[in-house]
Amino acid sequence: MITKKIEDRLMKLLSKLPRAWDGRRSILEMKAAQYPHWKQMEWLGFYFQYLCETRLSPTVTVPGPKYGRVEFDGLSGIPWDFKAHPIKDASGKISNSVIVNDKRAILKAIKQYGAAGLILAVGEAKFNDEDRSFQVWHKELKGGLSDYEKKRILRKAPSRLRKVSFRMTEVALIIMDDKAIKKLGSFQKGFRNSDGSPRNAKVLLDLTKVKPVRVVKFGGN
Repeated sequence: MITKKIEDRLMKLLSKLPRAWDGRRSILEMKAAQYPHWKQMEWLGFYFQYLCETRLSPTVTVPGPKYGRVEFDGLSGIPWDFKAHPIKDASGKISNSVIVNDKRAILKAIKQYGAAGLILAVGEAKFNDEDRSFQVWHKELKGGLSDYEKKRILRKAPSRLRKVSFRMTEVALIIMDDKAIKKLGSFQKGFRNSDGSPRNAKVLLDLTKVKPVRVVKFGGN
């Protein structure tokens, strides 16, 4: 289980994280560090994962335990996942739903460790304008279109606006135990993969109903 000592250490380290993330600088930082996910379209989540992996050590061991194909991001008393969540989407609509990890893996972690945790960075994201300047820059840096983008074009699916920056307003520790998991929703339950196999359900958090055990708030500009 997680102890107050671990919580205190995590809070101290998390309070020192940079809170203003520019997309270009963040991607270039990951690239320079040879972090394997710098090419990912959803750079925001991977940049927070990168920050946690590099700045929470040795309090957090990376990676965390693995259950089947699902691996937690870290371990410190309990298994942890690291996630960044913009409180508003590209249209400006409030988004309080956070998709977390595979529900089976979380249940197994709870059985083994008594709980599983989420380190959640919440803030405000800015999205690029209609000329897709950020998207073009990232594509050129990567050396061309990703396989994901090529498949999207073949499907004739529209290109989403990309997040170009993020300002973290708070970072929270959320604990999921047997009691808490029963109150949480599920995502993609009943969905199937492209090969027809069923997808495992993921835990869905409603931020209006979940009470973090600890929160660091970042004020000012």
